[in-house]
Amino acid sequence: MTNEAALADRGRVFGALEKNWGWLLALGILFVLLGTIGLGMAVTLTIASLLVFGVLLLAGGIVQLVEAFKNKGWRSTLGHVLIAILYIIAGITVLDDPVLASKILTLLLAGVILGIGIVRIAVALQHRGTAGWMWTLLGGIASIVLGVLIYLRWPVSALWLIGMFVAIDLIISGWTYILLALAARRAGASTAR
Repeated sequence: MTNEAALADRGRVFGALEKNWGWLLALGILFVLLGTIGLGMAVTLTIASLLVFGVLLLAGGIVQLVEAFKNKGWRSTLGHVLIAILYIIAGITVLDDPVLASKILTLLLAGVILGIGIVRIAVALQHRGTAGWMWTLLGGIASIVLGVLIYLRWPVSALWLIGMFVAIDLIISGWTYILLALAARRAGASTAR
């Protein structure tokens, strides 16, 4: 691919973002700042996240319940009503006691991370001897260690873990947006030449 073709290809990737990259950069900086603040307020962020989750469950259940009764004669009405009721109960439970919900979700998360670690180790052992298999093995071991640490600190870890994960995700998203904005800026500068 020639240099001109590569530049034209980049222009198709970024489109108008080459000229408007500043907004994405600002969003990235905002996300990094919010995530950094969130790390210092992990307990509050955990509770806030669960309250939003509870509202979403409740709203989803209510909408599904209304929708189930709107469609008369549908064979799956009873199933949809039961699912809607479960969503509503879950939403009310989370809203009523977000700390209990965080304990349950954190314990579930620890189990999922442990399971992921076990599967990663099994995959690594299947690929033993191929390039990079050790990275998968190390990732599996790290996941198991993380899952065990979460479990050993449970239920105390339930108060801050979800908030910390949300904050870290905000920081990662922020840096992703910053780097994407800078790449679009460079692409715009290259095509302007």
